[in-house]
Amino acid sequence: MALSREEREEFLAEPHVAALSVIRGNTRGPLTVPIWYQYSPGGELWFTTGAGSRKHRLLEAAGHCSLMVDRVQPTVRYVAVDGPVSRIEEGTDEQLVEMTRRYLPPEAVEPYLEMARREHGPSIAVFVKPQHWLSADLGGF
Repeated sequence: MALSREEREEFLAEPHVAALSVIRGNTRGPLTVPIWYQYSPGGELWFTTGAGSRKHRLLEAAGHCSLMVDRVQPTVRYVAVDGPVSRIEEGTDEQLVEMTRRYLPPEAVEPYLEMARREHGPSIAVFVKPQHWLSADLGGF
């Protein structure tokens, strides 16, 4: 059964690891990779990636992307969105901290931040306006 607007937006706002897909030409399938993201109901979603990375270049070229999140417990549920990239900005340390706190347990935040600041290099923040939605909850199946 499809989710209501409120249900799908609330589900997308939970800290799931998303599958990000972006087109990479007409002779290959899309690049599809796991990614941490942030979303508040009714707003844009955003994620960060390495400045100059393959994802960065493809997102700039395509101008749009898709994200899909799912779970299997307590019921099989998924939400998929696609939409235009509204802007790409230089990533900030505040975004890194926000995303890390969203996904990691408190005791892992500082060690991860230390490693990321040391090893990841410059990042960009990609903002996407969800335009098309697919969702379902298969109940007790």
